[in-house]
Amino acid sequence: MLGLSVQSLVNFKFLLFFQILSIILFPLASNANEIDYQKETTEHKSISQKSLHSNYYILGPGDSVFIELINIPEFSGVYSIGPDGTLYLPRLRSLYVEGLTVEELRYFLFSQYASFIKDPDIFVSPAAYRPVRVYVGGEVARPGYYYLSTTNTVISEDYASRRDALNLNSNIKMQSEIVQQFNNLSNNGQQNPSSNRLPRLFDALQVAGGVTPFSNLEEVTVTRKRPLSEGGGSMRAKVNFLSLITNGDESGNLRLVDGDTVFVTRSTTELRDQIIKASQTNLSPSFIQVYITGRVRDPGMKILPQGASLDQALAAAGGQKLLRGQVEFVRFNRNGSTDKRNFFSDGSNSAGSFTNPILMSGDVIRVNQSPLSATLDVLNEVTGPAVGVYSIYNLFR
Repeated sequence: MLGLSVQSLVNFKFLLFFQILSIILFPLASNANEIDYQKETTEHKSISQKSLHSNYYILGPGDSVFIELINIPEFSGVYSIGPDGTLYLPRLRSLYVEGLTVEELRYFLFSQYASFIKDPDIFVSPAAYRPVRVYVGGEVARPGYYYLSTTNTVISEDYASRRDALNLNSNIKMQSEIVQQFNNLSNNGQQNPSSNRLPRLFDALQVAGGVTPFSNLEEVTVTRKRPLSEGGGSMRAKVNFLSLITNGDESGNLRLVDGDTVFVTRSTTELRDQIIKASQTNLSPSFIQVYITGRVRDPGMKILPQGASLDQALAAAGGQKLLRGQVEFVRFNRNGSTDKRNFFSDGSNSAGSFTNPILMSGDVIRVNQSPLSATLDVLNEVTGPAVGVYSIYNLFR
């Protein structure tokens, strides 16, 4: 009897702890979520790249979770979070869970089920992620909001083992329905269902058109929402993405979740070595379009490989004509400014220099006339009509 009383006392203290935790954190989740997220634009907690890499996933509308109550299959299954951030569960009805991590959701459900189930043993895990929408800004080819491709299904091996370990002595019909939910998720996936489908930083930069010659990939920042249990708001980490391109270091290729913001800082100088390295990967488009006019043998729009220089563009246009003047280079920047240069080009300058810049899509190159070629053109314009009249006169004569 004494042993039973001690065990009952331990269970009572355990339940009391989680009841207090749920009263403090979760019944006010909707209000806390609204208040903390208002701070997101003004308060950012700086954290390490490694901390952001291992950050807990925050649940939201569109996510699906697998909830298993051990030995109670009628309460177990795969459930989706609705557009209003609520999760509809048997017996508990509608619960607001947006903004919670998976572990916070497990504690929350424990406190809810504990009111009518003694010592509920609950397992919670993501079943499918919602579409990932991120903002990519800064020095990229096309800043903006992007939906990153993902097949969403994230059923893991641990999932499958728990699915197979459902109590065989319980309701067989209910158990088969849960197994069918797993199978439906697996069949909808386009890849191995045991793999993680969350996109990474490389995918975000790639879908935004890649980098420019002024993208400082050593200073890329990723901003993410913080869990409510950590005070809400947002956290920010600085990432050295260049190490992935140069050394194959995957530590900078962070997984991204819905609501992340990626920002690439702009360098004050053209980063020649970096753009050459980037052009050797599939980070940026394989080709660019530039426009070449003036004293070249084959003017017009030219399609060049990513990382091509001005000298390569002139060579693609058949080279410059014998009588020529300065080369006029024009680039229209996204901030409204114009980069305009005039220089003589003899094809001997190193790539990335002032007279042989690394090109971007939309650049305009014009080879101007020399004083002699301009004089000849003026003479042709003046004498051309007279020669034509004289030829017609001789013809009739």
